[in-house]
Amino acid sequence: MKIAAIVSATTLAFALGACASDPNSSRSASGGQSSGSATSEVKRDAKDSWLTGKVKAALAADVGLKTWDIDVDSAGTTVTLNGAVDTEATKQRAAAVARSVEGVATVKNNLTVKGKS
Repeated sequence: MKIAAIVSATTLAFALGACASDPNSSRSASGGQSSGSATSEVKRDAKDSWLTGKVKAALAADVGLKTWDIDVDSAGTTVTLNGAVDTEATKQRAAAVARSVEGVATVKNNLTVKGKS
């Protein structure tokens, strides 16, 4: 129940954040706002945020991964994982969990394995 609330809150936060875009990012050459491209950009950003939230929730739900600070970014159906984990097995597990999320086609696993002291 707690995880569902966290997932919902996280997803909502990402979706709302995606709606607040840079006002200069979608300006046409004439300086005007192209409403079609702006709408497309907001939809794309909302979808990316939704997928990012779903992957973060899946990682948080995995007992072996929830304690690691894994940064998740998405663009389209590609998810990128960044951060540091303790072992190669944990790195591979994080990628497998991300791949298992509906909507993910590709995972770029940029996680690094912390050196042992």
